[in-house]
Amino acid sequence: MRVDLLTREYPPHVYGGAGVHVTELARVLRRRIEVQVRCFDGPRQEEGVHGYIEPETLSGANQALRTFGVDLAMAADVAGADLVHSHTWYANLAGHLAGLLHGIPHVLSAHSLEPLRPWKAEQLGGGYALSSWAEATAYEAAAAIIAVSGAMRADILRSYPAVDPDRVHVVHNGVDLQRWAAPPVEVSDEIARRHGVDPRRPAVIFVGRITRQKGLTYLLDAAHQLPTDVQLVLCAGAPDTEQIAAETAAAVARLRRTHPHVIWIEEMLPHEDVVGLLASSTVFACPSIYEPLGIVNLEAMALGLPVVASATGGIPEVVADGVTGLLVPLAQADDGSGTPHQPEQFAADLARALTTILEDPERAAEMGSAGRRRAKEHFSWEAIADRTLQVYRSVLTG
Repeated sequence: MRVDLLTREYPPHVYGGAGVHVTELARVLRRRIEVQVRCFDGPRQEEGVHGYIEPETLSGANQALRTFGVDLAMAADVAGADLVHSHTWYANLAGHLAGLLHGIPHVLSAHSLEPLRPWKAEQLGGGYALSSWAEATAYEAAAAIIAVSGAMRADILRSYPAVDPDRVHVVHNGVDLQRWAAPPVEVSDEIARRHGVDPRRPAVIFVGRITRQKGLTYLLDAAHQLPTDVQLVLCAGAPDTEQIAAETAAAVARLRRTHPHVIWIEEMLPHEDVVGLLASSTVFACPSIYEPLGIVNLEAMALGLPVVASATGGIPEVVADGVTGLLVPLAQADDGSGTPHQPEQFAADLARALTTILEDPERAAEMGSAGRRRAKEHFSWEAIADRTLQVYRSVLTG
């Protein structure tokens, strides 16, 4: 069996959970079947990986149109595959067209949904209508859809009522426990100090892109209510727009007036540095207002960190409330934006949960240990690859 995985992100250009998912899935699937990876951002040296560049004729065009240009090249090259598997709207059109062109099943993995990310219009302009069309077309025609959580499956069926529920399967994201293992203390301490973090002082850490869905603004609001000796470590970059970048910078500046220990790391860090910073922190914060699963929570848990996260999307399927961390209630608008009904209350609840863990190191350690056990027992990539193969075979055998 040959499967072509279509994705925007693939090493060394990985910036989100979908890229991590494809990277790890491809690594494990290759032990079982033939896999070809087709991705964006230019040629790669890795065998079986094909990187594409945007057509020069679309230089300066809307991002969605440039994406479609890559999709057309990908679709043409899928010839010879038994099945095509696309990830995110960036590659969904390529998967859909490849399925039609080559007469093979198209399976797609749902990592997020355009109808539930209306803020993308800020980034894509009219291209948001194109990305939404591409996603809807692919979902409604796909032979099978893999949702990364039960909550995501429900979102798919609500957003796309024409989709047959029997075609939507739940296969969670996973985590590589070896890749996300805590280094020796002296190593993590050195990494922390190099980035301006005191490993002996309590620290809340956030890792994620600066985008509306990650809820960073609510964490910054909550941090005003944390003890002033607590460090807030923000590994946050790649803003969606100049506007949200400016809003974040202003919020950080306001916070620093009363809370001096804010460390904002805007550049993309090497994996080893992210691991070291996580390992030297006290608690991981995930204030997302939209999170189909939240692979960052799994990574923090694998490192033995307790997690404080918003109770939305697939997060409650990962974080066991009161066991591996604390879930923060989040009442949200049902207009697709995910906006909290009471943002001040959400920020206050977030601050209270973080403080609860910060003030009880023994409980924090217990939650961290429980989190690593949960990651090991329920979210290994071997098991996830097995379940993904089951979906492939069910589609190919009818």
